[in-house]
Amino acid sequence: MDEMRFDGQVVIISGAGRGLGREYALLLAERGARVVVNDLGVAITDTGDGGETPTTNPADEVVAEITAAGGQAVANHDTVATTAGGEAIVATALDTWGRVDVVVNNAGQVRLQPFGTFPDEHLDTVLATQLRGTINVSRPAWRWMADNGGGRIVNVSSGAAFGGVPDGSVYGMAKLGVVGLTRQQSVEGAPLGIAVNVIAPYAKTRLGTGFGPIPWSDELGEWLHPRLVAPLVGWLAHRDCPVTGECFSVGGGHVARVSLAVNDGYLDRDATIESIAAHLDEVVGGPTHEVTPTTSPVMGRMLGGFRGPVS
Repeated sequence: MDEMRFDGQVVIISGAGRGLGREYALLLAERGARVVVNDLGVAITDTGDGGETPTTNPADEVVAEITAAGGQAVANHDTVATTAGGEAIVATALDTWGRVDVVVNNAGQVRLQPFGTFPDEHLDTVLATQLRGTINVSRPAWRWMADNGGGRIVNVSSGAAFGGVPDGSVYGMAKLGVVGLTRQQSVEGAPLGIAVNVIAPYAKTRLGTGFGPIPWSDELGEWLHPRLVAPLVGWLAHRDCPVTGECFSVGGGHVARVSLAVNDGYLDRDATIESIAAHLDEVVGGPTHEVTPTTSPVMGRMLGGFRGPVS
């Protein structure tokens, strides 16, 4: 198979100074992309307390690494958390190279704290970066893509979207919101030539910390290295990728599609609290059917036998 390249294309990657975003930037630049490396350069912390702010914005270091290897890249230090910041990030691409072919919405701040006492200021941080940040960068890029033949957007969710992360209720909510946004964007973008997909990466970007019940080790860090996520981002970002509206789990060399499903359920127009309780097995069990961004068996089941007014 011929190498899938990005020669002549312009790629925006938010949060690309460290961790996963850095790996995406290095890989796509190696494949010929001209990359806008965005990073705010703040301390990385999951709780909002402490953390060491880098003396040099890591976006500059990634740009230096790319250009030293013969690639093309430019740094951007704007925040994704505001509309103006998103506009400025996209403007960097347009002012430098005159186009936007791909956006990878990777930036976002993590806050993990108990739900009952989750501080308002941290709620604002999560929503502003994880949800609004994805929107803020995508909208101006979307407008350019819609007027210029389309493009590709890769959103970044998290395994936390599907549960199981201690103190992760708010973070998981935001990350599942990114999945819902992606599904709707794919429908709206299809007639414009804009393909949108989302990944849920599993990678060790916080060195020295465990992974669920598995304690930290150098071997764990290597097994879940961020570079193992980057090839999927490259494939979804490529113009020849036929996929849109999908979610993928990726990490440790494993790539798998994540789907949404609904079962046949229980149908009774005279249902009561008691009858639903009595038919619990039908409500929660039985065969399932996939719910895609454009089709769902729920409506047919729900409206079977319905007759509208006769004119």
